[in-house]
Amino acid sequence: MFDLIIKGGKIYTGAGNPWFKGDVAVKDGRIAEIGKFSKEARDVIDASDRAVCPGFIDLHDHSDFTILVERKAINKVKQGVSTLVYPSCGSGAAPLNDDMKDNILRRSPWLREAGVEIDWSTTEGYFKRLEEGISVNVAPLVGFGTVRQYVMGMEMRAPTAGELQAMKGEVAKAMEAGCLGLTTGLRYDPQSYSETEEVIELAKTAAEYEGFYTSHLRDEGDRGDPVSAIEEIIRIGREAKIPVNISHFKILAKRFWHEGPRILEMIEEARKEGIDVTADQYPYRASGTGPRAWIPQWANEGGLESLAKRLVDPDVAPEVKAGLAVSMEERGGPEAALIASYSLDPSKVGKTIADVAEERGEDPETTIFELFKEHTIKLASGELKGGFGFVNFNQSPENVDMFMKTPWVAVGSDGMAHSPEGVLAKHISAPHPRFYGTFPRVLGRFVRERGVLGLHEAVRKMTSLPARIVGLHDRGLIAPGMWADLVVFDPETVLDGNDFTPAEATMRFPVGIDHLVVNGVVTMKDGEHTGAMAGKVLKRT
Repeated sequence: MFDLIIKGGKIYTGAGNPWFKGDVAVKDGRIAEIGKFSKEARDVIDASDRAVCPGFIDLHDHSDFTILVERKAINKVKQGVSTLVYPSCGSGAAPLNDDMKDNILRRSPWLREAGVEIDWSTTEGYFKRLEEGISVNVAPLVGFGTVRQYVMGMEMRAPTAGELQAMKGEVAKAMEAGCLGLTTGLRYDPQSYSETEEVIELAKTAAEYEGFYTSHLRDEGDRGDPVSAIEEIIRIGREAKIPVNISHFKILAKRFWHEGPRILEMIEEARKEGIDVTADQYPYRASGTGPRAWIPQWANEGGLESLAKRLVDPDVAPEVKAGLAVSMEERGGPEAALIASYSLDPSKVGKTIADVAEERGEDPETTIFELFKEHTIKLASGELKGGFGFVNFNQSPENVDMFMKTPWVAVGSDGMAHSPEGVLAKHISAPHPRFYGTFPRVLGRFVRERGVLGLHEAVRKMTSLPARIVGLHDRGLIAPGMWADLVVFDPETVLDGNDFTPAEATMRFPVGIDHLVVNGVVTMKDGEHTGAMAGKVLKRT
């Protein structure tokens, strides 16, 4: 007797081939057989007039801490996501020292409000916390920024020989604990303080364990030429002899939008050379980040307290303000900067910087600087806990479509585990719609409505392609022996149901995704989370 049979669906295997009609049988957590069965099963899902495919793998996720609050990961489950790949952009949950833990708790007060203490310091300790129960799988990486801060703090300099060895040792420990690769966010401090040679050395360590490398590029067009950032990641792949993946593939600044075709050509040439270059992408024109990523790199040196002092120094503050203004303009201007979180005054959430500037009767450059200064000072002093973030409309629709059509570009949300209810919704009250809509948006808007992709190709970009990039060789395909991560959805109705404003609209669930199976366990049935906690930490073996 099988544990589960999904009967009569249009099977999209994840390999990119056209669908075929059949049943999928599950036994002991794995796909047992594919065909037409008269055998009995403990549970049967009727998939008539539905598509059946592998569970979606979110190649770019930031749930390191939020999943400890939202272990059911309901916003991911409702999208058909069975596996999260994180940390991303170089910032993770281990290794941690006491100062790092304190900074995390200041930025994320919802952890303690939800009863979560940061009682681990190592990768192994973090994995044990995950293994207490999660609804989806986690494919773990090690964050370069976290390792660098652990070893060097927030110092803007090259590492000593001893510090470089210490960082390589921390990467090796994480890989031995089960991480699948190395992630960097070379746009963010203190990672931006590193030279390419330093990154290559750490990537070589990950390569020794057959890991891969994924990176938020050093520049996506808002601080300089994104072409040089593409050249850097190709160089890292070539010299470290490691597969490289470009995180949330995009060009931010309008003056560089035209470089899209050239960048694709560069990557194609690298692939012809034998360098394994891939990318992931979310299906939106808008990015999401915070103002600390917009200020000059040197302003963040030394951490939050040092930054707060610079913001009130009459000799230094004007330079920070000017840098912030330049970044805002490059990213589309004050009209394109939508406030997604502002713990100092939540009433500003859902307004643009242009809106707030008009209310205050001042120029937008002054508004964004004053909001940032006030928030940072109170955060550094301990008077305030919580974040300040934007949703920023800064990409061309043509580039979004062009990148999505590229065969080696997978889908990743750049989101995190979240729920419309509970402490996270109070603190992150207007998340980027990608938190709730990434995968159904591709299926509904880019496949069915606009025909940018065929359905079989979209499924491949969400399943076997990310599985191959990460090195999950027993997931991402419907085939006997593979782990039974499976999604059943309606191709005629599947759609993201949320929007950028108002705040409550950002957290609407999608429609058309009916069932999700994780490791052979039905985790969503008829659109409702079953409460199952069948997720695993998918450690490197």
